[in-house]
Amino acid sequence: MTTNAPRPEVLRYTAFSSIPDGGNPAGVVLDATALSDDDMLAIAADLGYSESAFLTPAPQGFDGQEGRAYSIRYFSPKAEVPFCGHATVATAIALADRTGPGELTFVTRAGTVPVEVTKEGGTVTATLTSVEPHIEEIAHADFAEALAALGWPVTDLDPAFPPHIAFAGARHLVLAAATRARLADLAYDFARLEALMHRLDLTTLQLVWRESATVFHVRDPFPVGGVVEDPATGAAAAAFGAYAREVGLVPEDAVLTLHQGDDLGRPGVLTVTLRAGDPRIRVSGTGVRIG
Repeated sequence: MTTNAPRPEVLRYTAFSSIPDGGNPAGVVLDATALSDDDMLAIAADLGYSESAFLTPAPQGFDGQEGRAYSIRYFSPKAEVPFCGHATVATAIALADRTGPGELTFVTRAGTVPVEVTKEGGTVTATLTSVEPHIEEIAHADFAEALAALGWPVTDLDPAFPPHIAFAGARHLVLAAATRARLADLAYDFARLEALMHRLDLTTLQLVWRESATVFHVRDPFPVGGVVEDPATGAAAAAFGAYAREVGLVPEDAVLTLHQGDDLGRPGVLTVTLRAGDPRIRVSGTGVRIG
């Protein structure tokens, strides 16, 4: 640490799974007030998870319930990211383990994110509500470069899914595989994709395959974070929900199930809820402490 303060307790939780070996693990520091940016980055790099979350008190004057509102920052092993869904879920469940279920509010670089934590039996579930999302088209040259970096010919894509960049707290390029086999065969050019993602300010690529009207399988390359693949990606799930609704793939009011992590041996399930009349996206998942 860059100060004389003792190293804070670093908790380890997985999100979007009720078993420690599933979902996406995250580091959680419930009191990061003594940490510098370099300290937080060093902890995230030492853990090696795709992201870790660091809590400090909510900004002065923020109108939130006392003891239930926090500022939160997210670091990958290589850089800070504006918003991370799985680390938000992990942090909310870590707090619920200490103070009980209920409503929480997190102030992120991307905006304010409410989270509701519920407990049924021994299962704890957190539901985050995204900031207002939007989607945008991608230039043809950038789309072609993404496919080249992935090693995917355009004929392997599902034509029902137009390529777009989607945002619900962070930017993700959505591309859809025509088959489950195409999605499973992921061996990309790390440096080439990383360079493109930096140029377009992307956090991950959201690669999807549609199993049924509301069930999808997804994978998320994350080279800009120093991670080959993110096992379960709540921010991308929110962005995908906005994308799917905006391009007319699903109704305005829908519940989508996203399976992620199966190809990494860390299966997880993300529930994406769309509500008519509300542009925000809700992403739900279970979580549990590791170790």
